[in-house]
Amino acid sequence: MQRYRIQHQTRYQFSGQVQLGPHTLRLRPRESHELRIESSLLDLSPETTIRWHRDVEDNSVAQATFSLPCYELIINSDVVIQQYNETPLDFLVANYASHYPFAYAPEDRLILNPYLTVGQNDQGGGVAQWLEELRPKGSPVETYVMLSQLNSMIHGRLTYQVREEPGVQTAQQTLDLGTGSCRDFASLFISVARQLGLASRFVSGYLYVDPAVTPVGATHAWAEVYLPGAGWKGFDPTTNQLVGHQHIPVAVARTPESVPPVEGSFTGPPGATLSVGVQVRKIDD
Repeated sequence: MQRYRIQHQTRYQFSGQVQLGPHTLRLRPRESHELRIESSLLDLSPETTIRWHRDVEDNSVAQATFSLPCYELIINSDVVIQQYNETPLDFLVANYASHYPFAYAPEDRLILNPYLTVGQNDQGGGVAQWLEELRPKGSPVETYVMLSQLNSMIHGRLTYQVREEPGVQTAQQTLDLGTGSCRDFASLFISVARQLGLASRFVSGYLYVDPAVTPVGATHAWAEVYLPGAGWKGFDPTTNQLVGHQHIPVAVARTPESVPPVEGSFTGPPGATLSVGVQVRKIDD
């Protein structure tokens, strides 16, 4: 088991006095048998009323409502977690799905259909070429091996680039540009996996990085594929890793646009500046 402390501050400074509309916050990690929350503090300024609920994907969501006008909005999240996913390769895929191609069981497919749907904007010549390269030419290939190959293709052939602007590139745009952010790489992985007939979804969260590499952690995004017998397994094409204890999931969704960490509105003079600070630290017992 490994313990991490995640500190995440979001600060909006407005050009004048504004009235804040309701804000939706997705900052609390997803609890499971692999991840437990030891402590959690969510503090906002100005004063707010916070109500918690679970959305359709079972993400933990905070809804903040404000009564007082303000010149800035500060959101501080401070969470300590216990992470148990230290052996991500310790799983067994059901026999019928261990090699690709395979078909999901009918009862599973009813639930997985939304995660198999391919968007029109994610189809293109470059994507088709990748599909042709990945599909087995003769005898079936191990499903996990094929997915690992896709992970490595994205990591090795494309250049990672930090993108501050909102939005996600289409799969074809990422291939045409040859660059993308972690959310673009995750979206490309999902698009290709779905066109291969594999249910896939988007995950947003945090990544712990060795302090020798960088002094702080970061928000991060990756993909999950549903493998019968093993469940949802995470693949991170940005780092070319199977998702493990250094990945801290917060929210999952069918599309990347559905799970921003913070979303909301305000009424008042136009213009605002945004600053975000994230630290993910390992806690040594």
